[in-house]
Amino acid sequence: MKRTPLYATHVAASARIVPFAGWEMPVQYEGVIAEHQAVRSAIGLFHISHMGILDFAGDGVCAFLDTILTNKVSDLAENQIRYSLVCRPDGGVLDDVLIYRLPTHYRLVVNASNTDKIVGWLEHQISTQHWTITITVQNSVLALIAVQGPGATALLQDLVGSAADLAAIRYYRGTQVPFLGKTITATRTGYTGEDGFELFVPADDAETAWRTLLAEGAPHGIRPVGLGARDTLRLEAGLPLYGHELDDATNPFDAGLQKFVRFRNRQFIGKEALMEVRQLGPDRELIGLELIDRGIARDGCLIVVDGEDVGVVTSGTFSPTLQKAIAIANVETGSALVGTTVHVRIRADLRAARVVALPFYRRPR
Repeated sequence: MKRTPLYATHVAASARIVPFAGWEMPVQYEGVIAEHQAVRSAIGLFHISHMGILDFAGDGVCAFLDTILTNKVSDLAENQIRYSLVCRPDGGVLDDVLIYRLPTHYRLVVNASNTDKIVGWLEHQISTQHWTITITVQNSVLALIAVQGPGATALLQDLVGSAADLAAIRYYRGTQVPFLGKTITATRTGYTGEDGFELFVPADDAETAWRTLLAEGAPHGIRPVGLGARDTLRLEAGLPLYGHELDDATNPFDAGLQKFVRFRNRQFIGKEALMEVRQLGPDRELIGLELIDRGIARDGCLIVVDGEDVGVVTSGTFSPTLQKAIAIANVETGSALVGTTVHVRIRADLRAARVVALPFYRRPR
């Protein structure tokens, strides 16, 4: 198992450590509900250095990435970030990623569980398409820390001073700011449904950055947050997780992610297959569920409509914000309309659930 630069810090804080995608990661500190609520009401601090950080160099990187990603790369502005999918020729999703156009190069952040797969896929495409591009996995030299919640921007603004107006940075944009004597990249991105920033810091400075953020944020209610609350937060926000809502057998249309597929005036791997899906319409769709009966609908529970199995739960939990059990399910298109009641098979019992629109939670504006 691999360890992040903050592994010892998490252990010293009595975090519960679990194996996750080949890494030893903190799943919780004081408890999932308390950490979840800290993000919704104050500030949560996440360590996400297990995510794959890939930097590109060479000739034609932008053109190459435009052939790999379903979303357009060539019109990204400097310091702009875009969500995209990496697809196989048949349209199946290999990963969902963020592409960054930084001042000096392009960066891709991929799911931890898919890092080796994506690096192998990209290197195969570089070789077979004869590009002169190199990929550097930066996880040994960079740490990734997320500061999320309604107080996150104000906390970071205090730390960077007048060097940048963080409140003026738009969502999915970034900047380079001074932090602890270094220049780091801060991006207004996250995976929680809250406002906040993600910070790329030198791995050697990760512990100092972590402790500084906790100390400076203490008066504002900051809490360290583990993977457990990260999952309940993203589920409330209706954000997909690879291995649950997405996998190699799922295309972007099946997961409601068609707006991240840009077809016009460009070629990319999977385009022909996805054009066919767009023309015929997807076979499947993601729906939101709120349990009416007692119980938690976990991954793999069947969705039953009029006695027929029409799909399966992909993610489910008890929502600390909504105080009810919620779930995302992948079902046959049109089989479970918003406002109707379906049943979820939990063990041997059928439990009633209401179909609702996603996301379950939107932060106040």
